[in-house]
Amino acid sequence: MNLTPKSLRAALGAHAPADLATAGVAPAAPGPRPLPSGVPILTVKDVCKRYDSDPDSPLVLDNVNMTVDRREIVALLGRSGSGKSTLLRIIAGLLSSTSGQVAVAGKPVSGPANDVAMVFQSFALFPWLTVLENVQVGLEARGVPPAEMRKRALAAIDLIGLDGFENAYPRELSGGMRQRVGFARALVLDPGILLLDEPFSALDVLTAETVRTDFLDLWGDGHLAIGAVLLVTHNIEEAVQMCDRILVMSSNPGRVAAEIEVTLPHPRVRTDPAFRQLVDHIYGLMTRRRKAAPGIAETLAAGLSLQLPHVSTNVLAGLMEMVDAEPHNGVADLPVISSALQMSTDDLLKVAETLQMLGFAEVVEGDIRLLPPARQFAQAELDVRKRLFADHLLQRIPLASHIRRVLQERPNHRAPRPRFETELEDHMSETAADETLKAMISWARYAEVFAYDGDTAQFHLDAEEEA
Repeated sequence: MNLTPKSLRAALGAHAPADLATAGVAPAAPGPRPLPSGVPILTVKDVCKRYDSDPDSPLVLDNVNMTVDRREIVALLGRSGSGKSTLLRIIAGLLSSTSGQVAVAGKPVSGPANDVAMVFQSFALFPWLTVLENVQVGLEARGVPPAEMRKRALAAIDLIGLDGFENAYPRELSGGMRQRVGFARALVLDPGILLLDEPFSALDVLTAETVRTDFLDLWGDGHLAIGAVLLVTHNIEEAVQMCDRILVMSSNPGRVAAEIEVTLPHPRVRTDPAFRQLVDHIYGLMTRRRKAAPGIAETLAAGLSLQLPHVSTNVLAGLMEMVDAEPHNGVADLPVISSALQMSTDDLLKVAETLQMLGFAEVVEGDIRLLPPARQFAQAELDVRKRLFADHLLQRIPLASHIRRVLQERPNHRAPRPRFETELEDHMSETAADETLKAMISWARYAEVFAYDGDTAQFHLDAEEEA
């Protein structure tokens, strides 16, 4: 099946530019080009990004600066909402920045970058093409002669361990095999820099470890004709296992909050004390929080984020019960909890951070330590739990006390949801405001601090409170 750039666009119709970019296609000669001495493969300088054209809209990325040198694997590590994937797409030329500059191989990026290939979490294979045809897509778009194209594609397929599956379709492959095809399609372009957007997160634990280890072996043995790798992940252990440097991103807006050099020798063993110590240190960095002001007005005036994670009270209670019980007795290692619950780092940190925000726990260097109210909560009956949660919600979360105060001051003890949405949207995106109010409604209902009528979109005090 001959797939020229013209025929690909004809087959894809209106979706052609995005799909071709997703496939890692850019019209340039293959192979990482030689760079002048001292010039990084990637330079990101003062990059900012807003999704809204309004200059007063919230920033997704704020003054991000970084470099990647030849033969480096660098991680962008951060929570959901830190702008990691947005930054990766700006580097690839799939998104434009609001301000700032990106240069790949010394050349400014103003569209799909010439020396860049990308591997996505969702595999992004063309389902109607065979493995061989999927791997050839980028080469054909670059005008590589058919014989050379087939030779290079078959070599890449063999390199990533799929020899014999050249004529198989994606639907016939396991998740791990499909992701290997994604790697082959990127590697065959011999890019100056390979961008990996959470490439192992859609795989089961064992498959992810196998693909990750195979990639590191190929990289360490010098079999990959790529200059450098930039990995986006929220998996701390994955970043420590793979990378030479780790850039920790803060959230809302995304900034480079810390840079960590990883000097552990390869292959890295997860049970090694030095490995565990570094993982714990990064957990600590990612759970540090700025202290909020005592009331919503002061908090907003101070410019602090009010965004709340939508975490179920059942999950919060479950983690408190688990850490309170044997063998933890109130103190537990977060990586151990993550492994035991098969819970992603991002999800576990969200729960731990919420307990910390509510004053039920402290998170220090990768450990979660329950405070006395949390241990009392874990061992109490439902009514006592509700009272404890209500006390902490009103004392620790300015938005809760603010909504309750507004309801108490109004004669009918009611207020429409847009009244609070508008206030929040002055300081965060519409999506973040919606997520924050969902969290607040769920927590307040559990604690019986106030109620919410979904049919009328009205907050109100319950009957006993109104009386």
